[in-house]
Amino acid sequence: MNRNLQNTLQELLEREVENKNVAGVNVLIRQSDADIAYAQAGHADVASAKPFDRDTIMRVYSMSKPITAAAVMILVQRGLIAMGEPVEKYLPGFKDQVIYDETGEKNVVRPAYVRDLMCMTSGLPYGNAEGTVTEKRVQKLFDEVDAALYTDHALPTVEIANRIGEAGVDFQPGSAWKYGTSADVLGAIVEIASGVSFGEFLREELFEPLGMNDTGFYVPEAKRDRIASVYERRNGELELFETNHLGIKYSLDSEPAFQSGGAGLTSTLDDYARFAQMLLNGGSFNGHTILNEATIRFMTHGALTTTQRDYLWATWDSLCGYDYGCLMRHAIKPEMAFHYTWPGEYGWDGWLGTFFANMPSNLSPGATGNVTVLIGMQISNPEGNFISEKVRNVTVGKL
Repeated sequence: MNRNLQNTLQELLEREVENKNVAGVNVLIRQSDADIAYAQAGHADVASAKPFDRDTIMRVYSMSKPITAAAVMILVQRGLIAMGEPVEKYLPGFKDQVIYDETGEKNVVRPAYVRDLMCMTSGLPYGNAEGTVTEKRVQKLFDEVDAALYTDHALPTVEIANRIGEAGVDFQPGSAWKYGTSADVLGAIVEIASGVSFGEFLREELFEPLGMNDTGFYVPEAKRDRIASVYERRNGELELFETNHLGIKYSLDSEPAFQSGGAGLTSTLDDYARFAQMLLNGGSFNGHTILNEATIRFMTHGALTTTQRDYLWATWDSLCGYDYGCLMRHAIKPEMAFHYTWPGEYGWDGWLGTFFANMPSNLSPGATGNVTVLIGMQISNPEGNFISEKVRNVTVGKL
C-alpha cells in the first residue's frame, strides 16, 4: 500500500463527509494489478448509521456505459455487429428519422450508424421538458417508462429503443456530438444481435467470467442490505432522495423490463475494478479472454472528428482536453483538463458520483505501472462537491 496516498485520501474523504458534501464515499486506487490505496468515510445509510464499506452496492448509472460498449465489441469481434451498419437494421424505429430544429422538421441525410451510437454522434438526446422538440419527446417517453416501472406492463428494452428512434434527432447523424440515449439503444442492439436479453448477455459474457458477482440490473434479496441510499443536498443539509431516474427502479428489487445500457447497472468498487483490469490487461482477466487486443486498442482511443470534438468541448467544460469514443472519455490534451491526468487516460462516471478512470502506463510519461482510479458515492448531481477532481489530483500527484 502507498500509505502516504491512502492517508491523504482518508483525510480528504472525511473532510467531505464532515462538510456534508456527501453522506458516504469510498475510493480504490490500483497500480500494476494491485491495490495501493483504499479509503472510506461516512454512511451508506445515515438513518441506520450503516458505514459506506468496500462491499457497498451502488447505482453506477452512466458507468454502465463502458460495460455496454464492451458488450457491443464482443459481438463486433465475432462478426455479429459492424460499426458501419445502420441502426435501422436492428430497430425499425430508426428508419426515416426526422430532425426537429429551429428551421422545423426535415429528414436525415443519412441513417445513424452503430458507430454514431458508440460515439454519441447519433443526434439522440436525453429528455428535457424545457429543451428541444426531440428532448421534450424523449422526456415524455421516459415519463411513461417511469409511470409503468412497478406495474405488469413495464416497457421493455427493445420497445423503448424503437420509440427513442421514433422521437427524432437533434442534428444530422455524424455532424455533431451530444450526450444522450445512445447507450440504451446499443443495449437493445446487443439483445437483438445475440438472441438473449441484454442482462443475460452481460452475465454470461462479462460478469460471470470476470467474477463480478455483485453487478447487475437488480440486487437479490440476500444482498439488499448492502445497497447505499441516495441523498441530495438541500439548504446545506443531506436529505434522502428516492427517485426513479432515467427509467431505473430505485428499489432494485426485481429484474427490470428495461435493462438500460446507459444507466441501469449496480456494482461495487471491487467488481468494477475487475472490469477495469480486464481492459488494462488487453482484454483478459481471471483466466478468461473477453476481448482481443485489436478490440481493446479500438475501445481505448478517442474517435471524434475535429468538428465533433468542438461540440464536445463547447457543451461540457469538464471534458475539455478529452476525445470520446466507445462510450468513454479519452485524454488527448491533459494541459486543458480541469484536473491532473495523463495522456491516454480513459473511463467514465455516473450521475450519482461514481467514477472510473484507467491510466495506461505505456501512454503516460514517467508512470511506473497501469493505474485505475475508482470512486463510489450516491449523491444527486455531485458536480458541486468536486470530490472526483480532488481525488484525481491527489492520486496523480503522489504516484
